[in-house]
Amino acid sequence: MIGDAEPTGVTHAYSRAPVPTDGNDLATKIRSGDLKPGDKLPSTRELAESHEVHMNTASRALSLLHDRELITGQPGRGTYVAERPID
Repeated sequence: MIGDAEPTGVTHAYSRAPVPTDGNDLATKIRSGDLKPGDKLPSTRELAESHEVHMNTASRALSLLHDRELITGQPGRGTYVAERPID
């Protein structure tokens, strides 16, 4: 990590969006309500292409969101925003 920078992604002059190395962009959208429980997320390939990163990077970001219980995978159907736990 360089300095006090947070791991929210890297923006290059030639890229259109921050690199989703840790899923913070999607996590922020989920927590803010922009993405609601049950919303379908783009495929790993679509995320990789839209952020101009390797599929492994996009897959890692989705894996981290799954570990945080923010998304859930449904085999053969896709990846969805997880239901929020009742407090």
